[in-house]
Formats: sequence, structure tokens, C-alpha cells
Amino acid sequence: MFVKNQCLGFVSFLIFWEICHLLLNTHTVPSPLETLAYMLTVPGKLALHCGASMLRVLAAIGISLIIGVPAGMLLGVNETCKKLLSPFLYFIYPMPKIAFLPVFMLLFGLGNTSKIILMIWIIIFQMILSVRDGVEQILPVHFKVMNSFCATSGQRYRYLIFPAILPQIFSGLRISIGITLASLFFAENYAATYGIGYYILSAWTKMNYVEMFGGILAIGFLGIILFDLLDSLERFSAPWLKKNAAER
Repeated sequence: MFVKNQCLGFVSFLIFWEICHLLLNTHTVPSPLETLAYMLTVPGKLALHCGASMLRVLAAIGISLIIGVPAGMLLGVNETCKKLLSPFLYFIYPMPKIAFLPVFMLLFGLGNTSKIILMIWIIIFQMILSVRDGVEQILPVHFKVMNSFCATSGQRYRYLIFPAILPQIFSGLRISIGITLASLFFAENYAATYGIGYYILSAWTKMNYVEMFGGILAIGFLGIILFDLLDSLERFSAPWLKKNAAER
């Protein structure tokens, strides 16, 4: 079903693209067939740039999970931490995090570090709030059952809290992926030699619009790959979620 939906989405996008190409009748919007044919001539070059972007995104997501999930669980179970830190989170969360890119470049240089830290800065607050909300949705009776079995703190986290917040973790990641790819495009326009954002801007400055649209299409494929990986991880780590959805 997932593959079928992705194919239908891709075909409908190509149809929409072809209609725009015909209506606008300008060389700045090449046809999708011309773009796809060009992409097939430079698969190694595109793969190199997509690989660089993918590594940056995966590094940012991994670090954000390591920090954000425990922090969110702590906020969900500890009222003192929640009262102290929630005002800061509510203030910083709506801010456009991309505005911090110049700050990170000044502090951490122009290389990969500043770009990855920017993406972490974007993802981590979404992750913390999603996990905190997931913990707060756990019914008190479930904690009473764990206490009746004399469960330790570690057992409560392992067998109750963590499985219960998995839906919020995956939902937060899905939201974060789209925002992260958009911010990555912006970040890779500065002091980068590899990355899909650099590839698109370089093609634009050369007025090679076929190459530019090839890069845009590559971002779409990158997003599909990330969502597919996320769905596979969800099916592996939380199979009961898909089962419950099918039963409904």
C-alpha cells in the first residue's frame, strides 16, 4: 500500500509539473521527462550530494532523539522540571530556528558542525514537547498497576512510559523531517561543496534549470526515503500500532 501511494503521488506530481510546463511555456520550467532524462546521465553526482545531505539529517535526528526523548520524559513525570522549563520551551518553539544559522556559524564555523547543530536546534524542541505530551496522556491507572507490581523506576520507563510515547515520537519525527529538509537547503547554501541545497543553488547560478529541477526532485526522493525508513522502523519497534489501526 505504501509503495502504491508513493507511485500515485509521484505520477500525479509529474502530471502537475507537465501542465505547468505547457502553460508557462518557458525554459525556466523544463519538462519532467527532460529532467528525469538528465538525472539519469549524472546519477553518481546526484548520489554524492544526496548522500552528504542524508548523513547530515541522520546525524541531527539521532542526536535529537538521544537528548530530546529523555528530556521529554523527564518533563512529563516531574512537575518541578515542567514548571521551570515549559515557559522557555513555549517561548523558543514558535521562533524561526533558521534565524540562528549565522550565530551557529560564528560559534562553530562554516562546516558540517554548524549545519547539524542548526537541524538539532530545529528538531529537538518538537521532540521534547511531543514526548512530554505523550507521557501526560498515559492514564494514572496504568501507573497504579505498575506500582501494585512493585515495579522499579527503570521498569516503569521500559515497560510503560517508553512504549506509550512511541506514537508521539514517530509523529514528531515525521513533522521534523519536512522542516529539517527545508532548513538544510538553506544551510547548505553557505560554505558547502556537497549537499543537495548546494547542488540546487549552483545550478540556479549557472542558469541550468534542468539540473536545478533535478535537484528539487532529488529532495523529494530524499524525503520519500526518510519517510520509508521511519515507517519501517515504526513497524519493527511498535507493531501493535499498525495492528490497532487495521482493527479500527
